[in-house]
Amino acid sequence: MIPIAPLTRGFMLTAIVGFFISIFLVYPKSPTLGFTFILIFMLMFIASVVSMTYADADDIIRMEKRKR
Repeated sequence: MIPIAPLTRGFMLTAIVGFFISIFLVYPKSPTLGFTFILIFMLMFIASVVSMTYADADDIIRMEKRKR
C-alpha cells in the first residue's frame, strides 16, 4: 500500500476557505484564474479526506501532540 501522509486540520480548513473565496471573489472577476484556484483547493480537500481515511491514526495523534 502507498504510504499516506497525515495532514493537519489546518490543511483541510485552508482548502475549504480557499475554495469558497475562489468561488465567490476570484471566479467572477477572472474565470480562468478562479477555475484554477477552485481546482487546486478541490485537490487539497480530496487529499485531506484521503489522509483522514487512510493515514495511520498513531501518526496523526503524534503530530497533533507535537504542536502543543
